[in-house]
Amino acid sequence: MSCLSPRDDFSLHLVVKQIKLLVTISRLSYREDPSGCLDPESFKQFKLVKRTQLSHNVAKFRFDLPTPTSVLGLPIGQHISCKGKDGEGQEIIKPYTPTTLDSDVGYFELVIKMYPQGRMSHHFREMRVGDYLAVKGPKGRFKYQVGQVRAFGMLAGGSGITPMFQVARAILENPKDKTKVHLIYANVTFEDILLKPPEAWNGGVGFVSKEMIKAHCPAPASDIQILRCGPPPMNKAMGAILNDIGYTDEMQFQF
Repeated sequence: MSCLSPRDDFSLHLVVKQIKLLVTISRLSYREDPSGCLDPESFKQFKLVKRTQLSHNVAKFRFDLPTPTSVLGLPIGQHISCKGKDGEGQEIIKPYTPTTLDSDVGYFELVIKMYPQGRMSHHFREMRVGDYLAVKGPKGRFKYQVGQVRAFGMLAGGSGITPMFQVARAILENPKDKTKVHLIYANVTFEDILLKPPEAWNGGVGFVSKEMIKAHCPAPASDIQILRCGPPPMNKAMGAILNDIGYTDEMQFQF
């Protein structure tokens, strides 16, 4: 996706709303500090048990964990490294953020957007039920604790929604967590929106601008944080806008 700026000649479909209108919550029990199945130093194999096509180039992959009560053990907002082979048979490793939490026992899920020329996209496109995926982790700099901020503002583009979804879902499923979440989610077309809300959604259409961020995200303050995740041009553009608004480096985090 290209840099989000007023000069672009395509319109972006935006999901701009309190996150409670975006996520359908299953209200599962919230688990604190679970032990998990991941190893940060070596890859482990996980079996694909279900593949659900969500759009022409997006699919949800469900992988079994060793037992029905096993948890992945991924801290909120962190990611895993997945290993596969591209179309030339060359090994490729790429980070992904599961959309599941450790309240989802016995399995984990990845929502993957498969690009025509994407090297890891080829691997996922060729995966069939019964195949195994090599995974290691957890990885990532983001660390979340209940109450560490009063509110999050989230700026996501395309598949950058996955870490935002994970953080937001963890907050919403924990009755002890009163953190407010505000999301701006940008895509080239409506069909590109991952984890989209019901058909009745009537979210806005336009460009991610300074005015939009000021209207829908918490104002600069010591007890808020703005998270961003998207294509590199978007991250760069959003960083400049946030700086201009007055968000300090401590108030920003880029996945």
